[in-house]
Amino acid sequence: MTQLYLFALASQHNRWLSARQATVATNVANANTPGFKAQDVTPFDAVLDSTRIAMTASDPKHLSIGDIKQKDAETLNGQDSWEVTHSGNSVNLEQELIKAGEVGRDYRLNANVVKTFHRMLLASTKV
Repeated sequence: MTQLYLFALASQHNRWLSARQATVATNVANANTPGFKAQDVTPFDAVLDSTRIAMTASDPKHLSIGDIKQKDAETLNGQDSWEVTHSGNSVNLEQELIKAGEVGRDYRLNANVVKTFHRMLLASTKV
């Protein structure tokens, strides 16, 4: 049986979500601290790009990665913060609550994908 990368990927995504949740919580906790700059973690797409898994071809007729034309993603420039107060604090509670909601949604999605894949594996091994 070949190695399953889905569980390792889900584990890595959960670690990233945990770091993002801690960062959002720090931002919310320092919402009234003068001079505090809002922070965020590197997007998970960038984490995935740094740990690429190479495609394997078991048959010479398989497509190579060079045959597929890919469009590069556009990068966002500029500060992502919505506002800066007169005290120099750049934390926006509405923005941080949106991020916290995204983290919760991504946790649930990740758990549901792993649960479904686990059920599929159990069903395939049942006799």
